[in-house]
Amino acid sequence: MSKILFVCLGNICRSPLAEGIMLHLNNKHNLKLEIDSAGTSNYHIGDSPDDRTISNALKNGINLSFLKARQFTLNDFDYFDHIFVMDKNNLNHVLSLTKNEIHKNKVSLFLNSVYPNKNLEVPDPYYGIEKDFETVFQLVYKACEDFIRIKKLV
Repeated sequence: MSKILFVCLGNICRSPLAEGIMLHLNNKHNLKLEIDSAGTSNYHIGDSPDDRTISNALKNGINLSFLKARQFTLNDFDYFDHIFVMDKNNLNHVLSLTKNEIHKNKVSLFLNSVYPNKNLEVPDPYYGIEKDFETVFQLVYKACEDFIRIKKLV
């Protein structure tokens, strides 16, 4: 069973969205994935995802309301097989915490899993408008589907 962790800054917009979408696809395709999300900051520990993220996901058939933010920990390096980070700032933060090459090799920008070596970021919709949340939803949904297809999980 592959264990996947999605990481952004506060764990209230992008990473819980990716977690919720991958949980949905995990159930839809009867996969054997363990999925979680975390933030590099401690701003929102215990909080639900941003209301706009929840609303947009629900509009697209994904329920995120049960998710709660948590902070990334050093134990995550040992537990997870893939640590997908949403942007370069948080990627650099997570990489700065690695203690060895094994841990470092688990960490990558999420979109590099489907667009190798392009170093594309999932934009942060937090200061945006509803359209930005929809754009991020579509980008993350496609990336999750593509990851499953590329890894031949279905």
